[in-house]
Amino acid sequence: MNDARTDKQLELYVGLVAFLGVGCLVASVATATTVHPGKLLFLAATTIIIAFASGPIIKLRVRSDTRVFAATSASILLAVATVPAPWVVICTALGVLASKIFIRQPIKIAFNVAKDIIAATAAASIASFVGVRPTVYPQIDLPRLPVLVLGLAAAAVVYAIVDDLLGNTVVTLATNTPWRQVARQNRDVMLRSRAVNLVLALLTVLVVQQQQLLILTMVPTVAAFQLVAKNKTRQREDQEAWHRLASTTDRLNVTELTSVLHAAVTLAPDLFSADEAEIELRDLDTPSLIRGSAGSLRYEGAVADAPERDGSTIEAWLDSPDGRMGVLRLRFRKPVKLNESEQYKLQTFASSLSTAIGNARAYAELKRINAENAYAASHDPLTGLANRRELLDQANRTFGRRATDGMVAMLLIDLNHFKEVNDTLGHTAGDEVLREVAHRIETAAHPGDLVARLGGDEFAVLLTGLPTPAVATHRATDLLATLEQPIEVDGMQLTVEAAGGIALAPGSGGVQELMRRADVAMYEAKRGGRRTATYAHARDTADIGRLVLGGELTRAVTRREFVVDFQPIADLSSGEVVSAEAIARWHHPQHTDLTPLQFLESVERSGHLPAFADAVLEKSLTAVGTWREAGFDLSVAVNVSPRSLLDPTFPAGVLDRLAALGVPPDRLVLELAESLTLSQLEVVDRALRELRDAGVKLVLDDFGTGVSSLPVLSRIPVHQLKIDRDLVVAVETSAEAAAVIRSTVDLARSLHLSVIAEGVESEPQRHALWEIGCVAGQGHLFARPMAAARFLAALQRGSGGRPGALAEPLHTTGSVVRMPRRRPPRRSLPHLPA
Repeated sequence: MNDARTDKQLELYVGLVAFLGVGCLVASVATATTVHPGKLLFLAATTIIIAFASGPIIKLRVRSDTRVFAATSASILLAVATVPAPWVVICTALGVLASKIFIRQPIKIAFNVAKDIIAATAAASIASFVGVRPTVYPQIDLPRLPVLVLGLAAAAVVYAIVDDLLGNTVVTLATNTPWRQVARQNRDVMLRSRAVNLVLALLTVLVVQQQQLLILTMVPTVAAFQLVAKNKTRQREDQEAWHRLASTTDRLNVTELTSVLHAAVTLAPDLFSADEAEIELRDLDTPSLIRGSAGSLRYEGAVADAPERDGSTIEAWLDSPDGRMGVLRLRFRKPVKLNESEQYKLQTFASSLSTAIGNARAYAELKRINAENAYAASHDPLTGLANRRELLDQANRTFGRRATDGMVAMLLIDLNHFKEVNDTLGHTAGDEVLREVAHRIETAAHPGDLVARLGGDEFAVLLTGLPTPAVATHRATDLLATLEQPIEVDGMQLTVEAAGGIALAPGSGGVQELMRRADVAMYEAKRGGRRTATYAHARDTADIGRLVLGGELTRAVTRREFVVDFQPIADLSSGEVVSAEAIARWHHPQHTDLTPLQFLESVERSGHLPAFADAVLEKSLTAVGTWREAGFDLSVAVNVSPRSLLDPTFPAGVLDRLAALGVPPDRLVLELAESLTLSQLEVVDRALRELRDAGVKLVLDDFGTGVSSLPVLSRIPVHQLKIDRDLVVAVETSAEAAAVIRSTVDLARSLHLSVIAEGVESEPQRHALWEIGCVAGQGHLFARPMAAARFLAALQRGSGGRPGALAEPLHTTGSVVRMPRRRPPRRSLPHLPA
């Protein structure tokens, strides 16, 4: 309907212009004076010049229509200066009609002829008003040069105004383009062309004044001018077009795909003078279409739902390394054919658009991968809840604004007897239970609370915006109540029981202290058989190590407050030192030296375990290097936390330390807890296998006290066994303890393992262990743990004049037959066999 209204307005406007043009022509014919027959040649030449000058210098497309720039003004100014005004109009009408007669559209012929008639009439009238009133009989009578210049300049200005006013208006109506935009298009080209036309006309008038027949030279002059002007204007237009193309493609270089597509369909219409542009992306699951015109978006959605469009289209394919991703279309209301330069520009634009789309998609994929990685780093893969890291980060941020947002509390939830689910129904069923528990807790949590899974069957909820402490208990009770309903797994109804510990944010100690207090409260609830318990300082019976979970661990690691002492492991028969066990101690400023039993659990629960383990390993291997330089080739045993074995980087870190300090791998012994249920995990098996293959020795500590001794021994490729000190203490008085030790020794011999007894306090114990078959032991009988330097001094001092021995031999010389063995170049002590 809008197009029909526009066409009607255009027809009315062209009719009005034609009517005015006919009126001017009729008036000119009526007032024209008779011309001498001898001057008809001059008038004919003028008409021919106007016809030549009306040919196009350059054609510029505005939407589906073409606007023509010509040199008509020069020929008409020549006529204004050399023939009477009525004959200017008559010659203009005949000349323009002759140049436009081959146009196939009568409406364009009528408009162009009428436009030039009206413009010529206005130019001749203003020149006559200034004083330029020429005749052609008997010769051209020109006014004085100043009057001539002023008259032609005034005529040129009036002609340009009328020509632009009428021409821009018809283009505006034909293309629905704003009048100002049409007027600005190549305005500088028109101004230069009209200035050259004025100078050309003035020079020609001065030449013709000398000899009228010289007007015939105007024909080739106009032709040459058109050729030069056309070439220069086309060259300039091409340069500007490429500049606009470069500027447009630069605006496509954004990282968001939608912005790229919107920019392309709203900028391409102006760039190629099209009515619309659209992009169809075909490589999507559902092909999409984006359509726009100059400066506005018309449609965006599925191709099947796009409104139909009429008109002529020109297409350019959008290619990618994987094939064609889509197509770019330019739509014109009327048939349009692009010239070679425009086709090349279209291909260039389509190539730039393809690159921009590919870059935007690549950036979107990179953002997606980064978002997935960030999500994976902060969320539990099984339940989708936040993990410990995210909980700590969120809690730290919450602590910063809690003064205005209410109180903060932590709820720790631990499922009771969850191990029975895994052992009875398998880990798949256990995972189903954990996912359902996570879903229920998250659903019941309040907006603003953060639910996290800390690992295993332990969950945490950061409660925020609490008006009073009592609200924390109320919320915790509601959360745990959601777990009362049975959970269905593989057709079975399972009842889940849980205990929760609640702690309000402390005044100092930060998030770590808050979690410690919640942990204390949770274990209090478990011991009391209650659903929840709230932390109370008076009931906090945690040892010193757990009381310093806050900022003291960070300080201790930074200031290297952890020290390592070494307890010798001796050959029970000879008393010679064969190895040493590294024992870490915390030299606390307020609590003197703390043993591992007092702080190790705190270290494991904190994020400082890797740094702590590395520091202990470094000090231990450094001591081994010092002893080796002094001639004592000993190995060192270092306790390993089960949590360290869950770190996939742990084996590489151990081997890097060995290489950096130049210690052979077989001089390092890693002590593993006998109750190491984590050995059932593949990551632990892989870590231990990698260390053993590299030459590191493994020893199973406290062997014989747990119920899983043999299953653990069958899975872990150890080299040595350590008999628990409780059995060693009872070896003299308990036949059962002696039997356990004897069976352990026999088992070790059959597996080619060596046995070490812990806690050897007396000579009778030493004799009893030797008689059973145990070959090595450690305990206060030989030495208490001591610093590396004191350990070396004790070795050098020796016992009974024997360096490296810390006790007298059990047998006199000759009572034990020893096989000769080859000594290394430097003095070393025997070490336990693999």
